[in-house]
Amino acid sequence: WLDAPIGYISATKQWALDHGKDWRNYWTKAEAGDRKLVHFIGKDNIVFHAIIFPILLKDHGDFILPDNVPAYEFLNLEGDKFSTSRNWAVWAHEYAEQFPDMTDIMRYVLTATMPETKDNNFTWEEFVARNNNELVADFGNLVNRVVVFSYKYFEGKVPARGELTESDRELLEKIRGYVKNLGTAIEGYRFKEALAEMMRIAYAGNKFLAETEPWHLIKTDEARVATIVNLCAHICAVLAVASEPFMPATAARLRTMLGMETAPLWSDLQKDELIAPGTQIQKIGLLFTKLDDVFADYRNAELDEKAAANQPVEPPKSVPASAPETSFDEFQKMDIRTCTILSAEQVKGTDKL
Repeated sequence: WLDAPIGYISATKQWALDHGKDWRNYWTKAEAGDRKLVHFIGKDNIVFHAIIFPILLKDHGDFILPDNVPAYEFLNLEGDKFSTSRNWAVWAHEYAEQFPDMTDIMRYVLTATMPETKDNNFTWEEFVARNNNELVADFGNLVNRVVVFSYKYFEGKVPARGELTESDRELLEKIRGYVKNLGTAIEGYRFKEALAEMMRIAYAGNKFLAETEPWHLIKTDEARVATIVNLCAHICAVLAVASEPFMPATAARLRTMLGMETAPLWSDLQKDELIAPGTQIQKIGLLFTKLDDVFADYRNAELDEKAAANQPVEPPKSVPASAPETSFDEFQKMDIRTCTILSAEQVKGTDKL
């Protein structure tokens, strides 16, 4: 571990060489400027990344030091430690190949269950519950309602808003507050907190719809319904940017749905109107679909099957007798020396020796 972290610098050098960039712009004091070095690690590597590696960088004299070392606790799988030897794991490439349209759900659930301050547990049952109760019931439901209302009442376009009520202005202020909190949490490497702030934006939109009941109000006050749908479309546009750090594919799909040709800047989220009236809403299907318990049962069965096929070899039941003990005086007779390797060559017929 004394020299292993140097590989980060080597990898940067190779990446810079492949992309026509200068690695010094990321690592050396003279060139890096205001760039920061941040180490995202597990708690078992704190000593190496917070002490040993910085000592090496500081002793060299020209490298920037870690600005922050966010260290996380351990994540277990269905109550058991991850184990590659037992195949007790969820392999990212296999999941992405099997469920290409559900990668953002995994990103969401992993962020929501991040072991930031204590060990946590990932289960497929919770995966299904978070998808159904949060992504489908809140995030997806808000977006779907905006699409349905815009087509049912306003020819599929974002209607112009009328005069805002006090509660409307309070809603917009609340959304700006959530966005600000979200940004602060991300900059502080508190990603679970940031995700919760993002979901509060969706909750606020759904709560607003439930309280205003545009499906009833349309019979008596179409102008007010136009304002309600406009405000909810604005909230969806905010989500199309605020969700990108956690669910990039969903964010891109939502921007397409809302007719947003270019992604707004983060600073634009403090505006009161992010999507122009008259913008055509696109019908491209639901953002999230409900999963049933069969999905969790299937994933657990597959997990058990893979683990069962990779059980470690049982140790021998009888242990050979240990060698007879020796005295310390006898041990001192051993001639133990350190040496320097002067040369080395590859062993013929091998790939690594």
